Amino acid sequence: MTAIPGRFWGVGVGPGDPELVTLKAARLIASADVVAYHAGVRKSSNARRIAASLIPDGVIEEELRYPVTTGATEHPGGYAGAMAAFYEEASGRLAAHLSAGRDVVLLAEGDPLFYGSFMYMHDALSERFETVIVPGVPAFSAATAVAASPLARQTDVLTVLPGTLPEPELARRLADTDAAVIMKLGRTFPAVRRALAAAGRLEHAVYVERASMVDERWLPVADVDPDSVPYFSLVLVAGDSRHGAGRRPDVWSPTTERERSQPSFGHQRQVGELLVIGLGPGPEAWVTPEVTAALAEVDHVVGYAPYVNRVAQRAGLTRHASGNSVELDRARFALDLALAGERVAVVSGGDAGVFGMASAVYEAAEDERYADVAVRVLPGVSAVQAVAARAGAPIGGDFAVVSLSDRLKPWPLIEQRLRGIAQADLVLAVYNPASRSRTHQVVEMQKVLLEHRSPDTVVVVGRDVGRAEESLTVTTLAELEADTIDMKCLLIVGSSGTRVTRGAVWTSRSSTATTPHRHEPAPGRPG
Repeated sequence: MTAIPGRFWGVGVGPGDPELVTLKAARLIASADVVAYHAGVRKSSNARRIAASLIPDGVIEEELRYPVTTGATEHPGGYAGAMAAFYEEASGRLAAHLSAGRDVVLLAEGDPLFYGSFMYMHDALSERFETVIVPGVPAFSAATAVAASPLARQTDVLTVLPGTLPEPELARRLADTDAAVIMKLGRTFPAVRRALAAAGRLEHAVYVERASMVDERWLPVADVDPDSVPYFSLVLVAGDSRHGAGRRPDVWSPTTERERSQPSFGHQRQVGELLVIGLGPGPEAWVTPEVTAALAEVDHVVGYAPYVNRVAQRAGLTRHASGNSVELDRARFALDLALAGERVAVVSGGDAGVFGMASAVYEAAEDERYADVAVRVLPGVSAVQAVAARAGAPIGGDFAVVSLSDRLKPWPLIEQRLRGIAQADLVLAVYNPASRSRTHQVVEMQKVLLEHRSPDTVVVVGRDVGRAEESLTVTTLAELEADTIDMKCLLIVGSSGTRVTRGAVWTSRSSTATTPHRHEPAPGRPG
C-alpha cells in the first residue's frame, strides 16, 4: 500500500530570541515527524538553537550542512556548482521523508521567504508535495526594536538592499530611497560604509548586531570596527534622517523645490550656473573628461531617471529623477535650483543638444526671472556618431538627422521633411523610430523614401550601441523589417553615395559619387 505523502512546512523561527517564535511555529515544530535545518560550514545551526526547546525527543532530525561558503571550492562547477549539488542532495533527503508519509518542518531563521535557504527547498519540492509556509519575525524588525529607531513613516519608501551589491549601485539606491535596510554584511561592511558616505546617509545609519540575542548591540555605523562585523548584523537607515532641516526631496516636485529654494529674510545667495551635459550613448569610456570633471563639482543632477542613474552617487550630491515627458518642468526645476545658488547639472543621454535637454533649458530660460542664470552646454558623443563609428563612416558626407517622434511635432511635418531629405539625396539618421504607442512611422518612412531612393539603398540599424546588448544590422531600404525596430534602435539610411566595402559602410565625400551601388552585406553582420 502506497503511503500518503507528508506535508512540507517552511517555518520561520524569528531572528534569535526563542520567545519571538510564533505560537503556530511552536505547535508545528512540536508535532513534526522530521525537523530539518541548515547549518554553516563548521558551525552549529542557529535555527535549531532558536527552536531547541520546542523539538521533541526522538524526532528525526535532518541537518543540511552547507559544503562551502563564498570562498574557494574544488567543485568543478565552482561555488554555484557546489551549492546546486548541495540543494539537489538536500531536497532529495527531505523528499524521501515526505514520500514515506512523514511531515517535514524545515526551520528558517527570520522569515522563510526573506533571504532564506528555505526558498531553494520550496522550489525543489513544492510542485511534488503539499507545502505550507509559516512566516516569522524578520531580522530587521528585531533590529529596529533594538535600536528603537522608527524606520518608515507615512509615505516613506523602504528599500531592503543586500550589501553584496556593487558599491556604486548600493550608493545610488541609498540616495534614492527614504529608509533602507542593508543585509549581508560581514566582509562587505567597508564597501557598505563607503556607499553610505557617498549617498550622504552615513551620519544617521545605525549598525545592529545579533538583534534579539543575548549579545545584541547597536551603534552608529561610523563607529563600527570593520574587522568585528559578523554575519548576524545589518544596517538601518531611518526615513526620518531624510526629513530634517535641509532635506531636498528626491521625489521630484518643482513646486516644492522652487518654494524651498527661494531666498528668505533678505539673505541672497549668489546665482549659480546651470550646466547642460551630454553623457554619451552609454559606456563610461564615451563620457568626456570635461563632463566627468563637471559632474564631480555639482551639488544637484537633474534629468530623466535612466540618465540620472548613470551618474555615480557621492557625498554631497542630490539626484532628481523624473519621467520622460516633462522636459520643460524639469528644466524650470533645475533653473530654480541654480537661481538659489546651487551648482546644478541637467543630464541627457548622447549629446544634450541633439534631441536632448539643451533646447528645453533654453526655452524655459526665456522667462525673465532666470535672466541672471548662466547656462552652459557641455557636448557629449551622440548616438548617431556611435552607430556611424560602429558601421564605418556612413555619415562621412552630407547628412540630415530627424526624429520620428510626433509627440512634439505633427506627423505631416515629419513626412514633409523626410521627402525633402530623400529628394536632396542626403544620408538620413533617424532617432526615436518607434515605441510601444508608435508602431507605424517606420513603415510610413520607408514608403516616402522609396518614392525617391533605390530599393538597394544601404540601411544601418544600430541597437543598444555601446552596451552589452549591442547589435548592428546592415540591410537595404526595401528589406528593412519595420516590426523589428523599437526605441532602442537608431537608423542610418544611406544616400546614393553610400557603399559597403571592406566590411564597412561608408559614404563618399565627393559630390560626383552619385551612382547607386549594389548593396553587399558587411561581413560578420546580419544584412
